[in-house]
Parts: sequence; structure tokens; C-alpha cells
Amino acid sequence: MIDIAVLRADPDRVRENIKKKFQDHKLPLVDEALSLDEKRRALQTEGDSLRASRNSLSKKIGQLMREKKSEEAEAVKAEVARDAARLAEIEKQSEETGARLKEIMMRIPNFVSDETPIGRDDSENVERQRFLEPKVPDFEVPYHLDILEKLSGIDIDSARRTSGQGFYYLTGDIARLHSAVLAYARDFMIGKGFTYCIPPFMIRSDVVSGVMSFEEMDGMMYKIEGEDLYLIGTSEHSMIGRFMNTTLDEKQLPLTLTSYSPCFRKEKGAHGLEERGIYRIHQFEKQEMIVICKPEESEAWYEKMWNYTVELFVSMEIPVRTLECCTGDLADLKYRSVDVEAWSPRQKKYFEVGSCSNLTDAQARRLGIRYKDDKGSKFAHTLNNTVVAPPRMLIAFVENHLRADGSVHIPEVLRPYMGGQKEIVPQK
Repeated sequence: MIDIAVLRADPDRVRENIKKKFQDHKLPLVDEALSLDEKRRALQTEGDSLRASRNSLSKKIGQLMREKKSEEAEAVKAEVARDAARLAEIEKQSEETGARLKEIMMRIPNFVSDETPIGRDDSENVERQRFLEPKVPDFEVPYHLDILEKLSGIDIDSARRTSGQGFYYLTGDIARLHSAVLAYARDFMIGKGFTYCIPPFMIRSDVVSGVMSFEEMDGMMYKIEGEDLYLIGTSEHSMIGRFMNTTLDEKQLPLTLTSYSPCFRKEKGAHGLEERGIYRIHQFEKQEMIVICKPEESEAWYEKMWNYTVELFVSMEIPVRTLECCTGDLADLKYRSVDVEAWSPRQKKYFEVGSCSNLTDAQARRLGIRYKDDKGSKFAHTLNNTVVAPPRMLIAFVENHLRADGSVHIPEVLRPYMGGQKEIVPQK
């Protein structure tokens, strides 16, 4: 959510930013917000005037009563009653106007970075850099489900019977590999100075509306029936929500946290062949990182955070590249975002395995996350980034480490988490 003072001072800048994101349908929101803001301030001015008048008239009534001027005192009392009725009406209108203004402001997108390329969707994202040489082996790489099934590592059919489409059982060495990657990612981030957390896996609606846009909420979140609770789509939601309506001391910043959680997502919409299997699923596990910092530090943290993900994948010998997300591919709260994509030897292309975002103060403003220094209280900046999400990582892992005989090589960094195991061999 942007600052209403900025919209008030430069509405054309807000309109131009909306156009950059190809959300022209939101342009009328600017005028509506300005109108509501003007109305709210006029009500505030009138209310303040009535409150001042009430205090003055109350003193006048006392004076008239002491002077035995009861008729005049009753007339003033009637005036006070009329003002009180109007004040009650103003307070009701102010509350309604303020609520509507907040709703509108939460739909207006955050300003995008000057570094963000202009584009309508993810097809116009811009490649930044590649890490490790992508290779295609001299044998055919099977579909990832076929690889996992030959390793006796996955059971999709049983999951369909117990839970429906979009779920799976991991078993044996593949299940162990899944846990090994998460444990390695946890220790990797602790080594970078981040504090490890395990957050609640459900959050209330006021947290949900604070951490994401309404469009994202509808497309992602599962609501618990009969409860004001939602299953988290990522631990970022509850991790950032932890600091809702909190004022931090500047000495506490930056807060650097890494968290483990299961994630639950509706994943609405139809997906193609490459998004079957375990690419898009309703439940998975993830290691996340978040940073809460001063505004002047957020761009430096943005660069550090996505580099940590790259470093992690490179240490597991998986080639990756980074893409700067274009304006049309940014969610409303995002100022800037970079996707990390892993190489798929089977598809001979890269696919997304993580995303790093700088939200500046947009998320903090919605949630009321501030910090104080010697100049007063300010909104903090928030950032989030995927360390690793094993379902997609597993696809990249088994494809890049598959051998011609069907076995899968285990990189050295993961062997301590696999009991020293150096490979996973086919069971079928």
C-alpha cells in the first residue's frame, strides 16, 4: 500500500505506475481515492470544529447556570445536543469513508523500481545472469515422475485416492533426499547469520490481507471453514505477520530470519504437460528467508538474498539463471523481483524454482510494521525469498544428476544429511 500523501501530492505518478503494470482498469481508483481522502479530511475538520465548540459551549452552560440564566442555558444545551448528533453522524461517515479509502488504497499497486523492465507478463522477463554451464546428457532424460517411480520414491496413485489431484507420497531415499535438502538449506542460511524459525501454519484474515493482494488471496489461500483462519501459502505470510502492529527499535534491524513450513495452495487454473507431476501441487514444504530492514538497506539485501539461493543451488551442482521480473509479472505489493530458474536437461530450458522480492514499505504499511530512530517512527522495508522448495528442486535435482544407468548422483554437500550415501539407485 502506497502512502496516501504521495498519491495526494502526485496522482499522475501513481497513474503512470498503474499503466506500467498494465492495470489500466485500476486508473479510476486514483480519482476515487482522492475524492474519499478529501471527504475524510473535510469530515475530520468539521468534527474537530464541533468538538472544540462542544467544549466551549459546555463552559458557557456552566457560566449561564451560575448566573441563573436557565432559559439561555437550555438553549445552549439544545445546541450541544444538535452538535452531538451531527458529531455522531460525522464519526460514522468518517469510519465508513476511511474503510472504503483503505480498501481502495490496498488495490493500488506499489511503485515499481526504475530497474524493472516494462512488460506485460513473464514472457517479457529479462535474463540477468547464468551460473554453471547447462548440460544435456547423451542419453534421453525421462519425465521426472518416471525417474522418481523407478527409484521407488513417489506414489501418485495412492495420493489421488486419499487426497485427490495435486498430492503425492514421497518414499525411501527420495523422501530422505527431500528432508536432506531442507536440512541443508536450513543450516546454509543459519551459516549466513539468519535466525531459524518454525512459524504457525495458519493465520488470521487480517494477516492475509496485509501480506498479499486480494487477487493473490483468492487464487492461493485455503480457508478453514467456520474459523477466521487460513492455511499459509508460504511461511513468509506468518513470519511477516509476526511483526504486525509492532514498532521496532532501529538497533533490532535488520531482522534476518529463515523459516521452514509446509505450504498450501489452491493453484487455480489449467496447467500444461510440464506442470503435471510435482511441479504444481496443493501441498509442499519450503525453506524461506525474510528480512525487515531500514529503507536505505533494502536494495542491498535484495541482491544478497537472491545470491544466497543461487549459491545454494550451485553448491548442489544444479545450473541456474536469474530473471528480472517485468512490471506486468509483479504482484501488487512488489517493488522489484527476481526469479531463480533451474536448468532442465529434459526440456532443454530453465524453469522457476524460487523468487526474491523487495516490497519496500508497501507490506509494512498494510501491517503496521514500524521502527523508531532519533527522528521518530517510520515504516520498515520488507523482503522475502525462497531458499529452496523441494518439489521443484527435486525435478531439477534428479534431471541434472541422473546417470545413464538410472541412478542419481548425490553431491558432496548433501551426503552428511544422507548418512554418507553417494547415490540413489533404481529399485524397479
